[in-house]
Amino acid sequence: MPQYKVQLLNILVKKKKVHTHTHTHTHTHTGECVSECGGWIHQQYFSVVWLGLNVFLFVHAFLTFEKSDKYYYTRELIGSSLAWARASARCLNFNSLLILLPVCRNLLSFLRGKALCQGQLDHNLTFHKLVAYMICLHTVIHIVAHLFNFERYRRSCKADDDSLAFTLSTLYPHEKGSPWLNPFPSSDMTAEHLTFTSIAGLTGVIITLALILMVTSATEFIRWCYFEVFWYAHHLFVIYFIGLVIHGIGGIVRGQTEDSMKEHPHSKCAEEYKDWGEHCRRPRFEGLPADSWKWVLAPVILYIFERLIRFYRSRQKVVITKAILHPSRVLELQMNKSDFRMEVGQYIFVNCPSVSFWEWHPFTLTSAPEEPFFSIHIRAAGDWTESLIRACEQQNSPMPRLEVDGPFGTASEDVFQYEVAMLVGAGIGVTPFASILKSIWYKFRHADHTLKTKTIYFYWICRETGAFAWFNDLLASLEREMEECGKVGFLNYRLFLTGWDSNIAGHAALHFDKSTDVVTGLKQKTSFGRPKWDNEFSALAAAHPRSVVGVFLCGPQTLAKSLRRCCNHYSSLDPRKVRFYFNKENF
Repeated sequence: MPQYKVQLLNILVKKKKVHTHTHTHTHTHTGECVSECGGWIHQQYFSVVWLGLNVFLFVHAFLTFEKSDKYYYTRELIGSSLAWARASARCLNFNSLLILLPVCRNLLSFLRGKALCQGQLDHNLTFHKLVAYMICLHTVIHIVAHLFNFERYRRSCKADDDSLAFTLSTLYPHEKGSPWLNPFPSSDMTAEHLTFTSIAGLTGVIITLALILMVTSATEFIRWCYFEVFWYAHHLFVIYFIGLVIHGIGGIVRGQTEDSMKEHPHSKCAEEYKDWGEHCRRPRFEGLPADSWKWVLAPVILYIFERLIRFYRSRQKVVITKAILHPSRVLELQMNKSDFRMEVGQYIFVNCPSVSFWEWHPFTLTSAPEEPFFSIHIRAAGDWTESLIRACEQQNSPMPRLEVDGPFGTASEDVFQYEVAMLVGAGIGVTPFASILKSIWYKFRHADHTLKTKTIYFYWICRETGAFAWFNDLLASLEREMEECGKVGFLNYRLFLTGWDSNIAGHAALHFDKSTDVVTGLKQKTSFGRPKWDNEFSALAAAHPRSVVGVFLCGPQTLAKSLRRCCNHYSSLDPRKVRFYFNKENF
């Protein structure tokens, strides 16, 4: 009995997962660590620079407010919490400058391929999240520091009449233009009252609430199960930036004026505070100028320009030329739009006003640039997609009006830059690779000799057999095209079924000797279970010992971790030997 038939029978009896490759590949422990560290540095150097800038700005601002003579008397009232509040504010401004840039998709598409940005733009959403986490961290520090500040300001008003703190707190009346230092006009005022009656306090509360709603609604669970909540809550960023710009106008935190520092040097006059006005002039103070707008003005203008471009493109007419409902409730839409130009692996945002006027959802393009239309495949996975599919299913009714924004670039655009490419799709995550494989089919038909890629390894992992159906025709066409061109080894694909029952496994075992697979109808047999990635990478490293292999994934984060680890593990330290470069779709 053939070996694979025995394996399939074992699946029927024991439900074991089968993997066909048995190659092994070992590295020394030291070499593995160096390779993984080197790969991490290559992928994360931009984040390391960003983190270093945060540390520098925080330390610089902290030392400035902790040591500067300008804030000597301010420190006499509130101590080191002044430096903590201002240092965190500096980092908040810096990260607020950066938070919009990773979602300026037209800017990213323009920068894609530049030498400086190669590979880093594919992590734009990851960087967006890191910046958001940093904003949250410094928000907490800023709030806690100001809670201490308010309490110490209030206590200064209650201090002994002969103390420097009390003298500083009662130097001037709280009138417009008055050079006072303590924002509490009397000890009777509470911190809560000042918070909700001052510009800085009220805008701080509003900013914090907006930030909490944006961050909590951006969790993976909310985004997958309640996308509408995430979508609408995230637009509170408008309130966040407006509040940030006007937050410092009130000038609660104050320092000594430049003229006053010349007339009243604290080194000579601080100890003689009881005789101020006789030997030393009284110190005068001024609020810090609001400078958040200087940090965020440029990125906000850039983002507004970005949205205007997207709005203009979205208003261009889109014509649905064909709608096909595939098994597993996957809807294929073929469309036309004037001046629409795309590359392989790109994606678009789609809006259906009849379903939701404001919601835009990203979908990878499944058509090839050589085709006279562009297409997407939509899997029913929520209220919006279900409503769109039902609208397209209605008989004797016009197709719903769609608005399209894009296309935008992704990591998959670089697939033809590698001699060897490894494509991994999970479920509907196969869509960017449909575009790539279609484009390859056209290139072979037109004898395109500029194609740099020599070999492609394609892995598709699905839970159910129906998911294979809509992609079978393309794979079958590619099989025939490769045979006719004499390049059978150009495309090596593996299909993995992770969800099956005894009937499917038994049927596959009984008909294994047939020339085509009983599950897909293709020549390549379907494997049951998940790929054993160590074996797959080991085999590729042995088959291409001196190649640069591009690994492209459109799938879940758990799979990304496994593939990234294998890329680092099986890449040689010798640049002349095999190296794997990991790329993941993020949109």
